[in-house]
Amino acid sequence: MQSSKRLFGTNGIRGLANKELTPEIAIKIGCAIGTFFKRGTLIVGYDARTSSPMLAKAVISGLNATGCNVLLAGMAPTPALQYAVKRQRTDGAVIITASHNPPEYNGIKVVWNDGIELSREQEIQIEKIFFQETIRYAEWNSLGETQELPGIIDDYVEAIKTHVDVTKITKKHYHIVVDAANSVGNLAVPRLLRDLGCKITTLNGNIDGTFPGRLPEPRLENLNDLALTVKAVGADLGVAYDGDADRSIFVDEKGEIYWGDKTFALIEKYFLQDNPGEKIVTPVSSSTLIKDVADAYGGELVWTKVGSVTVAQTMKKLKAKLGGEENGGVFYGPHQSVRDGAMTTALILDIMARTGEKLSKLLGDLPQYFIEKGKVECPETLKEAVLKKLTAQVKGLKISTIDGVKIWFEDKSTILVRPSGTEPIYRLYAEAKSERKALELVREYTLKLEKLIKSLKS
Repeated sequence: MQSSKRLFGTNGIRGLANKELTPEIAIKIGCAIGTFFKRGTLIVGYDARTSSPMLAKAVISGLNATGCNVLLAGMAPTPALQYAVKRQRTDGAVIITASHNPPEYNGIKVVWNDGIELSREQEIQIEKIFFQETIRYAEWNSLGETQELPGIIDDYVEAIKTHVDVTKITKKHYHIVVDAANSVGNLAVPRLLRDLGCKITTLNGNIDGTFPGRLPEPRLENLNDLALTVKAVGADLGVAYDGDADRSIFVDEKGEIYWGDKTFALIEKYFLQDNPGEKIVTPVSSSTLIKDVADAYGGELVWTKVGSVTVAQTMKKLKAKLGGEENGGVFYGPHQSVRDGAMTTALILDIMARTGEKLSKLLGDLPQYFIEKGKVECPETLKEAVLKKLTAQVKGLKISTIDGVKIWFEDKSTILVRPSGTEPIYRLYAEAKSERKALELVREYTLKLEKLIKSLKS
C-alpha cells in the first residue's frame, strides 16, 4: 500500500496481497469507492493473479453495501474492461490488478464512465472518504445487486478490428509469437490475431497466477525465450504483454527486442502522416526519438509526468488522439485513450501490411538511440529528501523537474532519475547515441543515488 494518508500511487492502489492489501482493507476500499459513485452501476473484473478473485469479492461486498450495482465481467485484460465501461454505459469500473508487479502483489484500479482511470482529484475524494470514514451504507432494502456480464472480450476484439485494414493484414498471413505471461492477454490476443489471418505460436499461454513462465513485466532481460522462438520458427514478429495486457513489447523477425519508445515512434510516424498537426502526449521518461518524429512529421509534443493516468487525463483534457510510454503503453484515442496492448499490436500489423515492410526495416529507418535502464532500492521515507539533494547536485545542467529529474546533455544523451510511484525504488532511464554512453550514465547516476541514500540513512 502507499504511504500514510495515501491510497493511490502512480497507477491505482497497490500492495502485497494478504499483507498490505487484505480482504478487510479491500472491503473498506470498495465501500469508499461505492460512496464516491453514489449508488451507480460499476463493472468489476480482474487479472490472473491468485489473489484477484478473492479481492474482487471483497470489493464487490463494499460496493453492494453502499448501494452500487455490479456487473461482474470476471477475468479479462484491463483495456477490455475499460472498453466495456463505454459500451455498457456504466458509471465506471473497478479492476483488480497489479499490472506488471510480481505475483505476490495485487492492486485496485478505478475507472470513470469514459473508460479512463480517475483523475488525481477524484482519487483524493475516495481517499478522504476512506480515511475520514464517511462511508454511506445503504439501507437493508436498497443494497446493490451483482450480475454476470458475459461477452466483453468479443466486443473488445471487434472494436479493435474497426481501426485497422483487416483485409490487407489478412492477406499477409503473418506468423506471430505471442507471450502473454500466463495472464489475461491470452484471453483476447490470440482471438484477435486469428481474426486478422495470422498464424500464432504461443509462449506462456496457460493462465497461471504464479507467472511461472516469466515475471509479468515485459523487460528485455525477461524476453530471451520470445526472441529465440521468433527466430526458431521463422515468425514475422513476437509480442510480449504485461500482467493485465495493457502494454506490449515487440521483437522483430531477426529476434531483436525493442523498448516501447521505438514501436510508439513508429505508430506516431504513420499517425502523423495521416493526421499532421495533432498533439502527441508522452511522459518525460520517453526517448528524444518521440520528439524527433514529432518534429519531422509536424506533430505537437506534450511532455507529462510519468504514469498512464497522467497521459490519459492529459489526452482527455487536450482532446489528443495519440499518447505513448517507453514501457510499451500506447494510447490510441480513436479506439480509447488508455493503454491497450492488443490495439497496439493491431496498429503495428496495420503499418507492416500497408508498407509491405518487415518490422526490422520499419524500426531501423527511425533515428537511432540506445536506451538503458536501472533501479536503486530506496525506502519510501527517504524518496523526497533524495530527490531534493540530487536536484541540488545537478543544478547547473539543463534539467526538467516535471517528474523526478531529467537531464539533457549537449551530445543529445539524457538521463531521467525518478522515484517509483508503486515500489520502494528509484528508476533510471538513460539514452544516448551509443550503448556505452547510455550504460555509463546509468552507472554514474546509480552510484550518485546509492551515496545519497546511504548518507541519509546514516
